[in-house]
Amino acid sequence: MDTLPLVNPYSAMAELSKLNSDLVSGIKNISTTKDADIQIGTTEKEEVFKQDKVSLYHYKPLAEQQTVTTPVIVVYGLIGRYTMADLQEDRSLVRNMLSAGIDMYVVDWGSPSRADQWLTLDDYINGYLHDCIEHIKAEQGVDKVNILGICEGGVFSICYSALYPDNVKNLMTSITPVDFHGDQRDDCLSHGYINLWTRNLDPADIDLMVEAYGNMPGELMGMVFQLMTPMKSLTKYNLDLINIAQDEKKLMNFLRMEKWLADRPDHPGAAAKQWFKDLYQDNKLIKNELEIGDQTINLTDVTMPVLNVFALNDHIIPPQCSMALKDYVGTKDYTDLPLPGGHVGVFVSGKSQGILGKGIVDWLTERDA
Repeated sequence: MDTLPLVNPYSAMAELSKLNSDLVSGIKNISTTKDADIQIGTTEKEEVFKQDKVSLYHYKPLAEQQTVTTPVIVVYGLIGRYTMADLQEDRSLVRNMLSAGIDMYVVDWGSPSRADQWLTLDDYINGYLHDCIEHIKAEQGVDKVNILGICEGGVFSICYSALYPDNVKNLMTSITPVDFHGDQRDDCLSHGYINLWTRNLDPADIDLMVEAYGNMPGELMGMVFQLMTPMKSLTKYNLDLINIAQDEKKLMNFLRMEKWLADRPDHPGAAAKQWFKDLYQDNKLIKNELEIGDQTINLTDVTMPVLNVFALNDHIIPPQCSMALKDYVGTKDYTDLPLPGGHVGVFVSGKSQGILGKGIVDWLTERDA
């Protein structure tokens, strides 16, 4: 007859005592932490150009000497904030690149309001982004810039590079969708959740949703992202928080991420319609059918060197959606940089940080002649 294993009462009491102690310490840490204590995007920078709600910032150098002569402009998407690349001091792509001697700028799209609902991709690519790059060229006395596009900003960067190849020395994309139906390929292990969601929307429903709000609300996209990982979303404020609350450093890292997630701007309505219908539904980018203003994007016009960074476990932009870039661009100098982790983990995980910054800097340095 099987017998139940004996439980050491002293061990159980010790575990319970530790749990109580951790809870008390965690409650104290949480209750004494204020919003002002949770700082993100703290790398020092200066606003050097502004147009409407869009600002261009120039980061202060962190190295004594520049290792790459051509400046880099970081282009994030409209769905989130650029501060993901500078979330905390010890895990900051921006700081890593500045410390390696890279001269860096970043575009801040601001917080679009209902008054901005008519802004299109043309306004952002041929308008704001082009004007920012022209400002950098004039300020630095250079003919070209390096572009680092992230997520939706990577699509903007690809389109800009196709339209203005003479302005771009090197193009770097990170976690960027290119083949928006790439998750349907046979070698793709899972579908992208946003891909599935958008493909199941009727185009008329997208119009109605955007027109009802004027823009695509940031809160709506935040909810969509939460629904991608429902169990994680349900447990992070109880189980996860209990496990790390007593550790002040881990708690601050957790709260920085939550602050970034909560600060999700609205997506201008006209641009959102193009993003969902022309790209996610009709996959026009790889078909060379995407119209930006009165021009059609042809990916073979991307002739400068290209570095494509993607996450191997990305459930938002499956790697197959990013890896397709090499099959369509016209450059003969193309490099893939696959990284462990997920969509956000590329920028915040310790494992990826050591590879990402160094990989970009080494690649740029080799092409700086």
